[in-house]
Amino acid sequence: MRIYKILKHTKVEGPGVRYCIWFQGCSKHCKGCWAKATWDFNGGTYFSKEEILHDILSTKGIEGITFLGGEPFEQPQALEFLCENIKKTDLSIVCFTGYKIEDLQKKYNKILNKIDLLIDGEYIEEKQDFSRPWCGSSNQRYHFLTDRYDENIFKNYKNKIEINVQKNGHLFINGMGDFSKISENLKDIMIIKH
Repeated sequence: MRIYKILKHTKVEGPGVRYCIWFQGCSKHCKGCWAKATWDFNGGTYFSKEEILHDILSTKGIEGITFLGGEPFEQPQALEFLCENIKKTDLSIVCFTGYKIEDLQKKYNKILNKIDLLIDGEYIEEKQDFSRPWCGSSNQRYHFLTDRYDENIFKNYKNKIEINVQKNGHLFINGMGDFSKISENLKDIMIIKH
């Protein structure tokens, strides 16, 4: 499977502390998407499904897994393998997709049956809205596919971002917010070298 990025502990990509996987490859190409680096199906890094599963299961202190991208459903065999095996544990599964659930139900019910919370719908720049947790536009919908989560998430969680400094010195920003404004504000940070 091709992966853009993995964060083993994040608090801004779903309920609780989560292991987060950005799938590489997306054919949606939503206008205004902040994750354009995830679009190329030949980009990212190749991992075996088994390698990723082992890493997930050996990571301590997480409530669950979040899949986003790119587009997780454009690597359906890998997504199904991971969901099936994660569901055997007490970890929860949150998945973001640009597809609508009605279209996914035609082909991917086996995967949907393993997901606790699905957030569906393309990002639509003209409908940008950060008032709900983890969503970027008002058309995106929450589907509580198990009883693990419910509408209490709306009062328990707000949109937040994390800024991670990578080993190479680059910043990786994740979560949900106005990334163009955040990027503009980062330009004003003064770097002092010792």
